[in-house]
Amino acid sequence: MPESALNTGDTAWILTSAALVLLMIPGLALFYGGMTRAKSTLNMMMMVMGSLAIVGVLWIIFGYSLTFGTDGGNGLWGNPTEYLGLESLMTDDPEATYPAMAFVAFQAMFACITVGLIAGAIADRAKYGVWLVFAGVWAVIVYFPVAHWVWSAGGWIFEGMGPLNGTPAIDFAGGTAVHINAGAAALALAIVLGRRLGWPKTPMKPHNLTLVMIGAGLLWFGWFGFNAGSALSAGNTAAVVFLNTFAATCAAAIGWLIVERIRDGHATSLGVASGIVAGLVAITPACSAVSPIGAMVIGLIAGVACAYAVSLKFLLKYDDSLDVVGIHLVGGLVGTLLIGFLATEAAPAGVNGLFFGGGATQLTSQAIAAFTVLVYSFVVALVLAKILDLVLGFRVSEDDEVAGVDRTEHAESAYELSDTGAGGKFAGISAHQAAAMNKEEVKA
Repeated sequence: MPESALNTGDTAWILTSAALVLLMIPGLALFYGGMTRAKSTLNMMMMVMGSLAIVGVLWIIFGYSLTFGTDGGNGLWGNPTEYLGLESLMTDDPEATYPAMAFVAFQAMFACITVGLIAGAIADRAKYGVWLVFAGVWAVIVYFPVAHWVWSAGGWIFEGMGPLNGTPAIDFAGGTAVHINAGAAALALAIVLGRRLGWPKTPMKPHNLTLVMIGAGLLWFGWFGFNAGSALSAGNTAAVVFLNTFAATCAAAIGWLIVERIRDGHATSLGVASGIVAGLVAITPACSAVSPIGAMVIGLIAGVACAYAVSLKFLLKYDDSLDVVGIHLVGGLVGTLLIGFLATEAAPAGVNGLFFGGGATQLTSQAIAAFTVLVYSFVVALVLAKILDLVLGFRVSEDDEVAGVDRTEHAESAYELSDTGAGGKFAGISAHQAAAMNKEEVKA
């Protein structure tokens, strides 16, 4: 019997990283839940956690195979039946340094959180059941193929095929596959579902900034597994990526706060939490390609760019409720494109960008990959959402929106403050009665 090549240290790091990324999902639910109005908190958390359940099941059945199965030569998707049900991956490979199932579990978390990110764009107004249908179908026809393009042997971005002219685009942990992908889909959904009642005239401030800060902290903590875990070994690459992730995030938080101070006259807790996430998003694709100073430059630029980008929705009149487009789409583009300028061969990726004498070739590949994913995700999500809206109705009724989707979609409330568990001026009445009482006030 051949001696196993299994490295228990690498295996432990991958499984630990998978657990860290899983923690990011309830962290995202808290981050988003605190940013909504009180009457929509549970619904937003349920949208994120529902994505985890739906995508997790699909991943096990055929999603992993579609993403990492053997490519047929087209560079677009893997064989969906090669690892169907994952049973064939349960046996030990004596030549592998970590079990296949460890990698399957790690990548599962990426798929689940990517879909959950989209939900923030349509807070307060989506039917929960229709959202789950969208989440499952979008994962199958967008996320699984795009992740194959970016990370799987045979994928066209991974291999530098077609328009990349032999120069693979660098995306270490998900600038294209996760953040640009989710941000573009979020924009499409915001357009299809339309604006919330009263937006932008009615103030729709976060109802619980404490939850937002807790969620941001959990996201930052888990993101070290997201990025450094993508090294798939407990070695130098993981260490460099870990520090770069830390450096960029600190710089991004400072950048966002500077913008707030100059623009608004004060720095806010929501601003620092948003800056943290913007920095994490931007460094995700670049963390293996830049130096710590380069990471801070990326973070600073992302913090400033995203702080201004979240205001675009008021100029362009699309209601991206929780700024998924401004942070994830814009932050993902910043990090992906800046690789073409700031990459250094001293980093684990071993590539020089424009500022380090590498010319514009890498930048061109980064731009092609980024905008291809953006356009594909946006168009497919737009068509899919429109079909679901026509067939099932994606948006809740006006009365349900006024009453709050927590009560109308889930028959629950995040905060029951009276002794009887049903307090306030709506105690003892139905959601629709509450809507009738408050509808004119909300419209005004």
